[in-house]
Amino acid sequence: MRAEPNKRSDYKHFHDITTRWMDNDAYGHVNNVVYYTWFDTVVNQFLIRKGVLDIARSQVIGLVIETQCNYFASVAFPERITAGLRVAKLGNSSVRYEVAIFRENEERASAQGHFIHVYVDRDTRKPSTVPDAMRQLLQTIQVQEQ
Repeated sequence: MRAEPNKRSDYKHFHDITTRWMDNDAYGHVNNVVYYTWFDTVVNQFLIRKGVLDIARSQVIGLVIETQCNYFASVAFPERITAGLRVAKLGNSSVRYEVAIFRENEERASAQGHFIHVYVDRDTRKPSTVPDAMRQLLQTIQVQEQ
């Protein structure tokens, strides 16, 4: 069954991104790998700006173990896009983030997918409980599992 594009109202946090000339590929649209950089950007921007992740010093860090994306409509430079973010599952040491990419002023996603972090101790790389402050923040953008 083919996924249907979600709406902006399905997401709880938003981050505006300007496409770059180098994002376009030979076919004149943003290359599929760029979407994954946007997923990474919106997740980490949220955690850093809200003060629960210090990429240089936090003892617990998130490692990506899975990503997935469905594409519905092309995006191309010089469009501005908005990445929508929500948490679909918050486990003991893992988080499933769901991200959608919206073209400027469009209500339906051009692309959407997920990004799973497993949180680990920075030094040992062994799974660690999601820190309390991070868990509390993530609960503010959590939605019911679909």
